[in-house]
Amino acid sequence: MHNHLWSQVLDHIKEQVSEHNYLTWFKPIKIKKMADSVLTLEVPNRFFKDWLAENYPTAIEDALRKVSSADITVSYVVAKKKPHYLKQNSKKQQEDDLPAPLSSSALAGKDSPFNPKYTFSEFVVGPSNEFSHAAALAVAKQPGSSYNPLFIYSSAGLGKTHLLHAIGNHINQYNNKLKTHYVTSEDFTNDLIGAIKEDKMPQFRNKYRQMDVLLIDDIQFIAGKERTQEEFFHTFNSLYKSHKQIVLTSDKFPMDIPKLEDRLRTRFEWGLIADIQPPDNETLVAILITKANQENLKLSTEVAFFLAENVSSNIRTLEGALLRIAAFSSFENKQEISIDFVKKVLKDIIKMDEKIITVDNIITATADYFHLKTSDLRSRKKTRNIVFPRQIAMYLSRQLTHCSYPDIADKFGGKDHSTVIYAENKIKSKLSKDSSLQDIINKISSGLKK
Repeated sequence: MHNHLWSQVLDHIKEQVSEHNYLTWFKPIKIKKMADSVLTLEVPNRFFKDWLAENYPTAIEDALRKVSSADITVSYVVAKKKPHYLKQNSKKQQEDDLPAPLSSSALAGKDSPFNPKYTFSEFVVGPSNEFSHAAALAVAKQPGSSYNPLFIYSSAGLGKTHLLHAIGNHINQYNNKLKTHYVTSEDFTNDLIGAIKEDKMPQFRNKYRQMDVLLIDDIQFIAGKERTQEEFFHTFNSLYKSHKQIVLTSDKFPMDIPKLEDRLRTRFEWGLIADIQPPDNETLVAILITKANQENLKLSTEVAFFLAENVSSNIRTLEGALLRIAAFSSFENKQEISIDFVKKVLKDIIKMDEKIITVDNIITATADYFHLKTSDLRSRKKTRNIVFPRQIAMYLSRQLTHCSYPDIADKFGGKDHSTVIYAENKIKSKLSKDSSLQDIINKISSGLKK
């Protein structure tokens, strides 16, 4: 009966996620037992468990609610039997069978929000991230005394969240008298909404303003939310005046966050702004080998380079690929991981000749071509040296992406979608008369497709 229930759950999930995600994250899970309305599921290893919790926290619970009227909760256990791709080391086996040792974050209490795996010692430093790493470490060692606020920005999956957790873990281990709080901007907004509904605004304000260190992930998502921005503005001022440390992360430079109030934008720029660039292949290889070693997966440098060159520069994507390799090598009793094996396992995600182009890519490429800042193209400036490149970027966004007019308008600082329609028609009209414009379009397009 329990197996039948689990089959129904898997069938439902299979309809909700891609085949790649289904095979990687859900098919390897086994039902362990069902008792007292608790469904216990067995996952291959701790690495798998952590990834599932981080990337698909409610997928199984949601599926259970769809296929069963019973109120069932889910728990996870790590398989005791060592997978074939792990070294047969008795000491390691004993360590795996024991509960995980208390981490620095655990010293702050069992409800600590900090991931114990996200520490400075586990962060692989390379040319693309060494400045952000150094700034984060300096803040962790002396909160509130330098780099306040610290604003870290990068594309998704490059290590921003890791650094936030590393700061929290370091402070909890070496300076745990300080009140340190990590929250996503979405959680901050939800806390605010709950406080408004329950008439508990004084408690909400006290919760955040009494902190010695406030770490907020993905701050860009407060943009466009007037009440959230208002409350965060006052929270920021209160903490800053008290010399309390503020660390923020975003996927964009402050000036490039659309619909963000200017008073917040300027405050984000008061301290130190550090970016993380996509890592070079050598750094990616070091990250892959570090992650593989954590799970005792034998990964050669040759295979690691192949993954770095052909999968993604997004570290989360690479870790997911690594996990899939580990799972399939276990299923097939592979003792050595070859490039041919990797090609077979990752055939649906290795796309050597295809590059996905986004509106952000187009804005950056166009700004570079005309020697402008991306913030110029997103601004409301109407000088010809900015309006014309902006129209080209909007035109290319329609030609090279599947984004709608409103979506493109939003990427250009929240403009009305009619502006995009006008820009597209304007460039189309000029193209029929101006061959030099076609050359510009071709050069920018070619650069984007490389």
